[in-house]
Amino acid sequence: MNTARVRRAYASVAELYIELFGTSQQVHADDLAFIGRHLADRPGPVLDLGCGPGHITDYLRSLGVDATGIDMVPEFLTHARAAHPSGRYQLGSIESLDVADHSIAGILAWYSLIHLPPQDLDGVLAEFRRAMAPAGRLVLGLFDGDEVAAFDHKVVTAYRWPVDEISERLTRAGFTELERLQRPNEGTHRPHAAIAAVATEG
Repeated sequence: MNTARVRRAYASVAELYIELFGTSQQVHADDLAFIGRHLADRPGPVLDLGCGPGHITDYLRSLGVDATGIDMVPEFLTHARAAHPSGRYQLGSIESLDVADHSIAGILAWYSLIHLPPQDLDGVLAEFRRAMAPAGRLVLGLFDGDEVAAFDHKVVTAYRWPVDEISERLTRAGFTELERLQRPNEGTHRPHAAIAAVATEG
């Protein structure tokens, strides 16, 4: 992924992005329920990767989760720390997590993989698996589609994925799918999918 390009693109629209998407009330209720169902009972640290304005990190913390938000856009982290002063927000990359092997109880990557070129996905999932404790949970949010394809996202080029393909990639990376959620396009919203998986033994 061209990290610098993506960072610059989001930094340039950070204020508008925060206005449009920066509270948990702006997240679909089904998505919040899905996230909570799989991450609320994690007995250890949970990373919200690509946390943006920090609203879902804060939602997880409201459920008693030991959640830390990580993002590569400083403007988002400045907002998150001001809006949610009791939370923890750090600058970082999804491609290289600054954590020990098998130390993380859960990972939320909610639309934080959408700008990742398809050839880079397996490496990032392997990094997630490296960080994940036994039976750790991974929750992904993504754009749904019949085939892997790039499209002109409002911020910077993004990719849609078939959920079955994501599930297969997760299996190869050492995860087992637990549940999926799919929602067709609604108005201006593109087809959405979420998938929850558990780190397999071995």
